[in-house]
Amino acid sequence: MWLTMTYRNTVRRGGRRAFTLIELMLVLIILAILAAVVVPKFTNRRAQADDAKARTDISNYETAIDAFQVDTGRYPSSDEGLNALVNAPGNVTGWHGPYIKSVNNDPWQHPYVYRYPGVQNKNGFDLFSYGPDGREGGGDDIDNWSPR
Repeated sequence: MWLTMTYRNTVRRGGRRAFTLIELMLVLIILAILAAVVVPKFTNRRAQADDAKARTDISNYETAIDAFQVDTGRYPSSDEGLNALVNAPGNVTGWHGPYIKSVNNDPWQHPYVYRYPGVQNKNGFDLFSYGPDGREGGGDDIDNWSPR
């Protein structure tokens, strides 16, 4: 009986084979190559999604600002900002808001910038996000005056 158990254990141990260092390195290299191909595609998708969200937010704010203007006869001032779309400013008549539920930051966690009168839109307002770099200019800003 002891001989039978020893023989079974030997066969089981002998049937297993450990991975060699070369096999492990090969697997790691394959995983690194896959990561190098896949990760940039996902990060680019994230950048595209953030850009699209900022454009959508700006469009929604524009609609709400226009509704504010129709109701009150004027645009919110730069000092009142986008908060005038949520809470009625003290000196305004005809406000029928709230025009939006809340004022949110852009996808990069910076506040949207609202200016009235506009610097770019002389007869209207400027509304924009600083983009991923968090600074005005630099070619990554998303605004309401550039062609889309």
